[in-house]
Amino acid sequence: MNVLFASTIEPADRWLPLLERALPQDKFHLEPRADIEVALVGAPPKGTFAQLPKLKLVQSLWMGVENLLADPELPAEVPLARMVDAGMVAAMSETVIAHVLDWHRHLYYYRSLQAEPRWKRVRQFLASDRTVGILGLGELGGDAARKLLALGFKVAGFSRSPKQIDQIRSFTNLDEMLSITDALVCLLPLTPKTRNILNAKTFAAMKPKGCVINLARGAHLVEKDLLAALDSGHLRHAYLDVFDTEPLPAGHPFWRHPGVTVTPHAAGLTEPRTAVAKIVENVERVRRGETPLNLVDFVAGY
Repeated sequence: MNVLFASTIEPADRWLPLLERALPQDKFHLEPRADIEVALVGAPPKGTFAQLPKLKLVQSLWMGVENLLADPELPAEVPLARMVDAGMVAAMSETVIAHVLDWHRHLYYYRSLQAEPRWKRVRQFLASDRTVGILGLGELGGDAARKLLALGFKVAGFSRSPKQIDQIRSFTNLDEMLSITDALVCLLPLTPKTRNILNAKTFAAMKPKGCVINLARGAHLVEKDLLAALDSGHLRHAYLDVFDTEPLPAGHPFWRHPGVTVTPHAAGLTEPRTAVAKIVENVERVRRGETPLNLVDFVAGY
């Protein structure tokens, strides 16, 4: 089988040796050609899909697929699979935990005091005093929720349909969850219904002195509303890994705002060492004429 690796971001030299060892009977290519049957893509060059008339599967190298769905040349009749990678899921949960603890233990505030320098303690809280609300209880949100629960936090989650996760409160009404939320974590896919979900109304519905952690997509956030919530003191801090414009422009106020921690879209990167097994499974399913795993619902957008 001829397999295309097409990405303007993922380095081919990290993927191809692993793929070639795992699928020795297949041939891997870095340029489109007419006999390609499987395309492994992560931000592929423009025009890639138009050159693949025999395509049987588009396998995303990432979990988010909104950019692929927006490509007018993406063939609607060809299955599109998301990447559900255990290594990336673990990394995302680690980032969620790191930010929640940074806020919970006031480390962001103590860093600001060190810069002055000033010696001052603030009130300590127990993890059980805090409720972390997670937007999205899928693979990412469910894993992060269970790990936060193990640290002693109360955990709630919002999703389109109810989820059954032991000891985690599941909500389909966002306002109900926000009313008990101290730290809000966004792990949602980007769809028309979730765009701008982090807005002034959302922040106002949260408990005061909390934090917002956006590790999903920049378009989930209304930036001016976040800055207003921080400047008013209703929110203590925001941890932002994703932005409408990436890289974040040097003149953007997020870089210098004392209430914002910026990271460069690095919260949970796909890990080739753990992701290759998922690719192998789907390539073999295509070879056997079976349905690939983790297919995208084109209507739902994920």
